[in-house]
Amino acid sequence: MRVTSIAAVAENRVIGKDNDLVWKLRDDMKFFMETTRGHYVIMGRRNYESIPERFRPLADRTNVVITRDEAYVAPGAAVVHSLEDALKLAGDAGETEAFIIGGGQIYAAALQANHVDRQWITHVKAAPEGDTYYPEFPMDEWTKEVVHFQPADERNEFAFEICLYSRK
Repeated sequence: MRVTSIAAVAENRVIGKDNDLVWKLRDDMKFFMETTRGHYVIMGRRNYESIPERFRPLADRTNVVITRDEAYVAPGAAVVHSLEDALKLAGDAGETEAFIIGGGQIYAAALQANHVDRQWITHVKAAPEGDTYYPEFPMDEWTKEVVHFQPADERNEFAFEICLYSRK
């Protein structure tokens, strides 16, 4: 099973603030939804709770929430207590590609443990204030392919570039 992280990341590595996104990028959100549809999406509890309730669990994908809270319940989602358990759950179900969708601690854990084979990173041309960051990673271990550039417009608050990083 391939493991892919997917995130929108500012120039200062910010990915969120106060458990929310720090921009409106409708075309990036559309890319995220199309790319992850039909797959397992693995996220931390706070990331799950940041999704507006009417959109939880994310439709047309198997949602897996990682939490240390043994009593936590996420209706419509699977709850596990480690990243390894989440990956095992997806692998045992025959998933071909599982997506790590946040937050910062989950991204960091997945990259540090070398679980991630690919990264879809939307590089947002902005440097907003935030309290959650995408982890740094050694660029010499990854091949970067620019897939799409989107200028700022009425649908997208900032310009962005979608890149695919593949482990060398």
